[in-house]
Amino acid sequence: MTASALPFTAPSAQGGSAEVIDDSQAQAGFSQQLSELESLSQLRVAGMHCAACAGIIERALLGQPGVLDAQVNSAAERLQLRWNPRETRLSSLLAAVERAGYQAVPDLAAPARLLREREHRRAMWRLFVASFLMMQVMMLAWPIYVAEPGEMSADLRNLLNWGSWVLSLPVLFFSAGPFFSAAWAQLRQRRLGMDVPVSLGILVTFIASSGATFDPDGVFGHEVYFDSLTMFVSFLLGGRYLELRARHRVARELERATAGLPESVERIEADGSVSRLSPTQLRVGDLLRVPAGQAFPADGLIEQGETAADEALLSGESQPVLKKLGDTAIAGSVNLVAPVLLRVQRLGDDTRFEAIVRLMRSALTQRPQALRMADRVAGPFLWVVLALALGGALVWSQIDPSRAVWVAVSVLIVTCPCALSLAAPSAWLSAAGALAQRGVLLARLDLLETLARVDTVVLDKTGTLTEERMRLLQSWPVLTPQDPLLRQAAALAAQSRHVFARALAAHCPVPEDEVQAWREVRELPGRGLEAVAADGRLWRLGSAAWVAGEGATVEHPEAQLVFGRAGEPQLHLQFGEVLREDAREAVQQLRHQGLRTLLLSGDTAERASAIAAAAGIDEARGGASPEDKLAAVAALQAEGHCVLMVGDGINDAPVLARADASLAMGQGALIARVQADGVVLSARLTDIALLREHALRTRRVIRQNLGWAATYNAACIPLALLGWLPPWAAGLGMALSSLFVILNAMSLARLPVPAQP
Repeated sequence: MTASALPFTAPSAQGGSAEVIDDSQAQAGFSQQLSELESLSQLRVAGMHCAACAGIIERALLGQPGVLDAQVNSAAERLQLRWNPRETRLSSLLAAVERAGYQAVPDLAAPARLLREREHRRAMWRLFVASFLMMQVMMLAWPIYVAEPGEMSADLRNLLNWGSWVLSLPVLFFSAGPFFSAAWAQLRQRRLGMDVPVSLGILVTFIASSGATFDPDGVFGHEVYFDSLTMFVSFLLGGRYLELRARHRVARELERATAGLPESVERIEADGSVSRLSPTQLRVGDLLRVPAGQAFPADGLIEQGETAADEALLSGESQPVLKKLGDTAIAGSVNLVAPVLLRVQRLGDDTRFEAIVRLMRSALTQRPQALRMADRVAGPFLWVVLALALGGALVWSQIDPSRAVWVAVSVLIVTCPCALSLAAPSAWLSAAGALAQRGVLLARLDLLETLARVDTVVLDKTGTLTEERMRLLQSWPVLTPQDPLLRQAAALAAQSRHVFARALAAHCPVPEDEVQAWREVRELPGRGLEAVAADGRLWRLGSAAWVAGEGATVEHPEAQLVFGRAGEPQLHLQFGEVLREDAREAVQQLRHQGLRTLLLSGDTAERASAIAAAAGIDEARGGASPEDKLAAVAALQAEGHCVLMVGDGINDAPVLARADASLAMGQGALIARVQADGVVLSARLTDIALLREHALRTRRVIRQNLGWAATYNAACIPLALLGWLPPWAAGLGMALSSLFVILNAMSLARLPVPAQP
């Protein structure tokens, strides 16, 4: 695909694209208008190889007028840009990124995918050319290596060297071209990146070898290093190609976890006709026909038909979810069984789907504290590399001038801190991608680091430890679901969406003909339902005062619903919360990990203690206001505990913000306003134990990566300075070091199975 076929590329890469990228409608999919003077754009960046690249791009953008902030995550290849639309244009900012030696496109599925494909294709061609010509150069160098002194004439030796020089030119100017262009862009920005020492190593090797080829008796001597040069470029490109594949794999997984809206939808007009249009043209209240196999384009209610939806990418739920008349369908979930009619309730940024996308983009653009520290270390470390290479060359020029050049080259190559800069971010991103597929989204990557230090888990009760639905606890008189009186009440309750009515209907399911037997059904807010039975008599289902009549004695005050004729209550019903099915298992897993568990609830102390006992929680405190919860967490922190707070994200917002780490049980539009560090979309409490287990595993992998990178540099730098490490071996070591770090991080793409207590 040519550059002109790639949408949303930088203006210089595509003629006329500035008009497209600067259009407000085109920006709607990847930008937020925070105010008249501030926009927030999410972009994908190509061409980065290390942490230093992120700083170079940020510096290039921050020097542009109208740029308020720029944050780049090199491992995720993402750029979050805050800019003033009145002072600059987005096309100008993308052009600034291109001048810095990189490419940026909107963080949308199509252009990002095309950018990855083009980057992958170019990487393959460069690797092929370098590898193929490396083999040819090695064939020409082999006779020189095996020939005994006096066996090869000077003319033949020069001929073989000239052949190696010619074959090295495509490697230098094509395969190694990105190293030079990136290094030049970095130097223009007055920043040192990983490409600077690499480019210096390649350039010094080529110049010294060319001097030896042109004038064997000159200052460079007669030794050539074209075989080492081509081998180094091949190994380095091979390592970067594998890194590229790994990054693209993470990008595809994360893209799959947040993409899925259809390109066009069918809207049923007022006259019954059907029109096809883009999802961006929809309005709240539109009636849509969603065929089987298509994703729901918006949040809405099922108005006709029954089906099942695949919500795996949004909630981590692996089983299809049944959708009946009146149920809510989520944008991005897939209609699996049959066509349905959907009444649009929420669109665009208000949908759960877009909230998830924003949450993931925000997390992937952030740079945790440890990563910011690595960025700060990368620049000074590269200056040390240059000093070591220069010092090694000066020392060897006194000991053995013929070895001074390749000692300096080996030092430049072997000390390139690619593995060090990839150690932590590659692990965090791989872990975040795996958790996203499970239905656990991280609002900040630092959460993984903090969770590994947590020793106390504080849980809210309602909506967190218990489900949002209620269940029937007791009835007076005691009846079974087969009893006619209870079935009659359940048939009337099936016509209401009230939480108690739904609980009664779920406890005693009745066929549709019994539901339809009720006539003239009315629902009175604050009171309940009333309807006429088949015998013509009026029945009521609602509050005791309404059914029994004002002033009547309430026989069972603990009952929330009463059923009977007006003034003649016949059935009293009490409801209670439902403990989540996996609550006890989740608490056992957390305790097995050595964590203390505590329940804080605004409910009565008796009810909180009963729920805690049923779940196996260590301690429970009832009657806790939001201020009491905040004080309790602060007291735990004062005692030296690292606290994880799990709540519903609304009433618990202050305590979620105060805790060292926080998770919200995400439902609906809650994701858009939650203050937690992460959201458990799946609503599975066992995923909390899984998340902490994965955080511990991520910490182990990061430590392994950092340990390997430090050990590699500590061992190889002295070898290079002593002259025991030729340039080709240095290139192989650097490539293998980076590859080890990437592959070790990719192991986090598979979630662990929490240890059973």
